[in-house]
Amino acid sequence: MQIKDRILLITGGTGSFGTAVLRKFINTEHFKEIRIFSRDEKKQDDMRNQFKNDKLKFYIGDVRDYKSVEPAMRNVDYVFHAAALKQVPSCEFFPMQAVKTNVEGTQNVIDAAAKNRVKKVICLSTDKAAYPINAMGISKAMMEKVAVAASRNLEDTIVCLTRYGNVMASRGSVIPLFIKQIKNGNEITITDPNMTRFLMSLEEAVDLVLFAFEHGNPGDLFVNKAPAGTVGDLAQALKEMFNADNPIKIIGTRHGEKLYETLCTREEMIKAEDMGDFYRIPADNRDLNYAQYFSEGIEDVSKIEDYHSHNTEQQNVEGMKNLLWKLPLIRKEILGEDLMQYPD
Repeated sequence: MQIKDRILLITGGTGSFGTAVLRKFINTEHFKEIRIFSRDEKKQDDMRNQFKNDKLKFYIGDVRDYKSVEPAMRNVDYVFHAAALKQVPSCEFFPMQAVKTNVEGTQNVIDAAAKNRVKKVICLSTDKAAYPINAMGISKAMMEKVAVAASRNLEDTIVCLTRYGNVMASRGSVIPLFIKQIKNGNEITITDPNMTRFLMSLEEAVDLVLFAFEHGNPGDLFVNKAPAGTVGDLAQALKEMFNADNPIKIIGTRHGEKLYETLCTREEMIKAEDMGDFYRIPADNRDLNYAQYFSEGIEDVSKIEDYHSHNTEQQNVEGMKNLLWKLPLIRKEILGEDLMQYPD
């Protein structure tokens, strides 16, 4: 795809994902302008001072407010839609806030993109959207439905999606919390040591979005294959890396948490296209004339397994340590390397 001299807009662009995208593209010729759309002026100012690049443009606004989204979308070629409420417990207590940002906000982004004839919109989703049991996952599942529904009716704008699991050491993840507890000599608080989570680096999350950017058709959902491990082994790996003897305290599962996360449901896996490091799940583009499909049931769906963090490649403590050593946060905390960190 030829993207030289194009304009990219990143919603929620001051977060970990937006920062990683900037590091990848800010000093290349791929985009002549990268727009950061977010509601936090402090983080925008921090990013402005960090990168000091005229290619970078900032727009204050909220995806909930169409009138702030639409002007930022003018003359844009591509959109990475990363703005979202992501914290499971807070969304449990304020579910309508999750709906307003994750669902209505996504519709605003797509509507503004369509009005301005944006070429492609990539919407970022989460493993919690598959078989959702919490408000955050339910709102992201609805976000996916909104995006797929819009993709069926747009002529000039392609809308597709990515879905990925926990990003190691990103904002709100458990790794920075464990490190803080270790360094302060506190107990390491674990909800359930047998809980498994997918293990992805931020670079892998960006690669997934870029793969969708290159290959996405209307309504496509892309998922990357990732290893997983238990929270207990993660805590043990960090203890060994820091040569720490902090005790571990089991605090019990938080509001809305799952024992394991699912990246692809069995219904999705039966139609998934294996693309090497990724799965491509095409949209179901049947219309509302259900009667003609009654004789087309899928007999093999019961024989297919979900793709989840219990049945993917499992990392033990040593495997966890190998993955953790690649993280800039870990290398700074243990080795003192002066690496730029993703903003909080």
